[in-house]
Amino acid sequence: MRIGTLKPHRGSSKERRRVGRGVGSGLGKTSGKGHKGQKARSGGGPAPWFEGGQMPLQRRLPKGGFTNIFKRRYAVVNLRDLQRFPAGTLVTPDLLRESGILKKLGDGVKILGNGDLPVSLTVQASAFSKTALEKIAAAGGKAEVIGLGR
Repeated sequence: MRIGTLKPHRGSSKERRRVGRGVGSGLGKTSGKGHKGQKARSGGGPAPWFEGGQMPLQRRLPKGGFTNIFKRRYAVVNLRDLQRFPAGTLVTPDLLRESGILKKLGDGVKILGNGDLPVSLTVQASAFSKTALEKIAAAGGKAEVIGLGR
């Protein structure tokens, strides 16, 4: 077997259509595009979403939803991230940034209850989940709600 003798299976490939090569070919003169009109022009034809002047679908459907500009976007910290601090530490949003737990404060910090807290800490944040409050109290620590970072 040589690479020069390889051929595709019969019927698996088509000869390309050579248009505009004389009347005798059957595809001469207008090259299968008919006479004049939008579709006969180069680059011609309506856009795929054009519906013949009917109101297009994207204009018939209603717009949905809105963006609430007053929504608070908290930076989230889990209790398992606070395990690195020694007992008795006052954990503030600034300390969380300095230690690399947070990159941005956003509209404040919210503490969530994923993980365990083996040491007692005083945690200051804008918001706490119920489980976070319970676990901080169970470890002998305190949770203090501070103002938002706005």
